[in-house]
Amino acid sequence: MADIRRVTDYFSVAPQIDETDLDEIAAAGFKTIIANRPDGEGGVDQPRMGSIRTQAEARGLTFVAVPFSGAPTPEIIERMQSILNEAPTPVLAYCRTGTRSITAWALTHGGQGQSEEIVDAAAGAGYDLSGIQHLL
Repeated sequence: MADIRRVTDYFSVAPQIDETDLDEIAAAGFKTIIANRPDGEGGVDQPRMGSIRTQAEARGLTFVAVPFSGAPTPEIIERMQSILNEAPTPVLAYCRTGTRSITAWALTHGGQGQSEEIVDAAAGAGYDLSGIQHLL
């Protein structure tokens, strides 16, 4: 069972998912999955994006791979923003713990004067982004 954490009505995050979670994800109404975890980061036991993509698309979901390690670069933030603007919603992004995904999402709101709202939404999902509030 996936540990899906709702951030907004249109965006949620989760730690690593696998093929067995996709029926639940589809049933929950998600339309797009964003994979932020690089293949192989967790070793040979980590589910691979290719098989998750195949199963997600078989269920009518859009699957987008935006893997990255460490802090998201400006290019990653720009790509996430583009996807979030265009992808069918609601969106579920995943990585190892969900922190990478929610951080990238939060940074897409940088400079919009919503820092408190973004930090509060993240906290409601169980993530402390107060350390990057100055970037928002």
